[in-house]
Amino acid sequence: MIVFGQILYSIDQIKAGDKGPLPPEFEQGFQFCRRWLNGQDRFSLQTSGSTGEPKIIEVYRKQLLSSVNATRQFFKVKKGWKLLCCLDLDKIAGKMMLLRALEWEAHLWVHLPAANPLENLMEVDFDFVAMVPLQAEACLNNSRTKEALNKIKNLIIGGASISVPLKEALSNLKGSVYQSYGMTETVSHIALADVKKPGPLVYQTLPGVELKIDGEQRLQVRAPMTGDQWLPTNDMVQMISSASFIWKGRADFVINSGGIKIHPEEITAKLSGLMQEFFPGKKYFFTGRPDHQLGQSLIAVVEGVDDKKVGKAFLNQAKAILPRYKNPKDIVFVTEIKITSSGKIDQLRTLATWKN
Repeated sequence: MIVFGQILYSIDQIKAGDKGPLPPEFEQGFQFCRRWLNGQDRFSLQTSGSTGEPKIIEVYRKQLLSSVNATRQFFKVKKGWKLLCCLDLDKIAGKMMLLRALEWEAHLWVHLPAANPLENLMEVDFDFVAMVPLQAEACLNNSRTKEALNKIKNLIIGGASISVPLKEALSNLKGSVYQSYGMTETVSHIALADVKKPGPLVYQTLPGVELKIDGEQRLQVRAPMTGDQWLPTNDMVQMISSASFIWKGRADFVINSGGIKIHPEEITAKLSGLMQEFFPGKKYFFTGRPDHQLGQSLIAVVEGVDDKKVGKAFLNQAKAILPRYKNPKDIVFVTEIKITSSGKIDQLRTLATWKN
């Protein structure tokens, strides 16, 4: 069964296209399920730009099935599991939750994306849920939904990387928690990292996935999910073994400051605790700004009211944590940090509104 909002549908109803009183916001998800159940072989997907400019790609049924089956094997899924889809149904993450429910013979609750997706679902003990970091954080910050989050047997976090404080908080949950690595071109995740293990996140591939890196340490992937073709990515990694790696950051986000290459994602990991101390609850990111001496200089962009005194104190304390050549040189305050529909910080849209 699948529950779209508050309306329960059987598989036979969906296959026959018997929509009944289906709310219009679930129309796309319903039709995607119907096409799948009726044997459609090719599907069009909108990429997010992880491997280049955003575009429409076509994937085959066997690619989607390979992802569904690899995840089932990894988590040892049983018939009748209870799943929650609280992700955008326009994106691959939401679509894959629908397919997992259909192929796993699971019970699925489909809710529109919300900051705290468990607020109205605390009575259900879920076996498998996918969230973005902002959703997991919101659930943890609410005493009632924190209890519901603690009952989830398997939680995967995707769409963006998790901060060190969030990793520590998620490590205290009873169920298993994984950060996922994947993209539209790999039809969802191809590797998972156990959040509860100490140290940096180490991603382990799903069954059937092959990895290699190019001369610039950018990851390349070949798997049934990619149509058994090598797929280049813009992700820079440190290979641990032929089937495991540590994600370093996006190649297109790398900052070249005086010949030193800086990964903003690594700076975020090292300074996340300090950011929470100085700017609790505020969204932020690190990026490069043109510099006539260094080429680029590292800056912090923080959501909130400009406070030069607090900003200066933060920059001074950051010097005690980071090597001198990786210190942020300035802090910029913006009225709002934009978020994409998949829960990622939208740096380009945010910076477009900033008056330098």
